[in-house]
Amino acid sequence: MMRAIDKVKNCHSMQEVRAGVNALDDILVPLLVERSGYMTQAAKVKNNEDLVRDEARIQAIVDRVRPMAEAQGGSPELIERLYRTMMECYIAYEHEELARLRAAGLQAQPCQGEQA
Repeated sequence: MMRAIDKVKNCHSMQEVRAGVNALDDILVPLLVERSGYMTQAAKVKNNEDLVRDEARIQAIVDRVRPMAEAQGGSPELIERLYRTMMECYIAYEHEELARLRAAGLQAQPCQGEQA
């Protein structure tokens, strides 16, 4: 298996560096948009502001991606920082989506301890 780091071309100019980054952005942006779609689905399924942040899930994701980064020849520390930042952005987005869905008619779930 070829590691991701081994796919990086030896660049001799910033034009080559930028071309490589742009090519990766062409792949990453659609994937990030797709991931955001799942955050909309999470907002709909959870339907409770208190459930949006899930610390156990955040840690599970970090525990999953760190070894993946290392196996691909990357920095686990960098990938963890990127993922933690990305997850914070997606958590904020999930809150926004929950508010949007509620404004569009999604009925709020009762808070824990309340009866329906």
